[in-house]
Amino acid sequence: MRYNWEYPDWPNFSYKAKSSDKRLAEFLLKSGQIKGMVIGLGDLDQTETTLEMMVVEAIKTSEIEGEFLSRLDVMSSIKKNLGIHENQPLLVKDQRAKGIAKLMIHVRSSYAEPLNEAMLFDWHKMLMEGNRYIEAGQWRTDSEPMQVVSGALSKEKVHYEAPPSKRVPQEMEAFIKWFNTTAPNAVNEISSLLVRSAITHLYFETIHPFEDGNGRIGRALAEKALHQGLGHTTLISLSTAIEKEKNAYYGALKVAQSSNEISNWLEYFTDTVLQAQVYATELIQFTLLKSKFFAKHQSILTDRQSKAINRMLAEEPTGFEGGMTAKKYIAITKASKATATRDLQVLNELGIFLPQGGGRSVSYKLEMGN
Repeated sequence: MRYNWEYPDWPNFSYKAKSSDKRLAEFLLKSGQIKGMVIGLGDLDQTETTLEMMVVEAIKTSEIEGEFLSRLDVMSSIKKNLGIHENQPLLVKDQRAKGIAKLMIHVRSSYAEPLNEAMLFDWHKMLMEGNRYIEAGQWRTDSEPMQVVSGALSKEKVHYEAPPSKRVPQEMEAFIKWFNTTAPNAVNEISSLLVRSAITHLYFETIHPFEDGNGRIGRALAEKALHQGLGHTTLISLSTAIEKEKNAYYGALKVAQSSNEISNWLEYFTDTVLQAQVYATELIQFTLLKSKFFAKHQSILTDRQSKAINRMLAEEPTGFEGGMTAKKYIAITKASKATATRDLQVLNELGIFLPQGGGRSVSYKLEMGN
């Protein structure tokens, strides 16, 4: 099998517009709506929503690569880097959470800056924080082929093989030049920010310039392209949409890396971006709902009850798996069994917790209202 970088027309991607204009209009309309919804939030809710989106993106982009990070560690790392201080010290145990948090913040804060080698090296150093086995902040140099594989040892299936390491410096020089010259108002501007974002991700993933971390940096670059196209940061988590249909993502990427005609890739990627906007809208709506909930109930909740409810809300809007049980309540609040049982009963009587099941298997769903 030949890969796209092996063809003489590389990296001159070709494509048919198809429904590109309609989808771009849909994206821009939804972006405007999201921006308006965020502006309509109070300052605290705006901060919380932005934090939540960065946390979700950090967790999901890592999950795609098979890394599962503690939500608490990621949130704490992002807050520390933003200078948001809480009553209790924010202790972060996982070095990977520290690195991905720094990356999430930098992608948003530096979106308007031109891309350069130093920025990419810094991003890689952030991602590889605490990893003693990867040479961070430099292009890969291994003489062995860089392959994307799956399957057990001795039964691996090669999905893709990147250009040899000796070609990476020149390939990345060309990529960085392409990214900057296709930006808004640049000499070779690509008018559709969706097309530019899609090509950005495919182009970077094809070169696969680092020993590790290429997927996470490639998705960060795709978001940078979207922010630049809009002229401001937007609430979006591409990785949430990708992770939901991970096999479709790898399948579309594999097909796209076999040819420089990328119409199907653009269709796939655009659909993914639009799905990511749906999630962003749901998150904002949930933030509003949560704010109304606490405005109504905060005065009648004990510290224990508030702590348990906040723990449940940390998993929303996707949901607190399995509902709240007495065992979980005890683990979260450190209450005795008798106190946990009493608190759950009170929350049930208040209509805040709705029971599911019965007997020893009873669990509780949080009733948010509307």
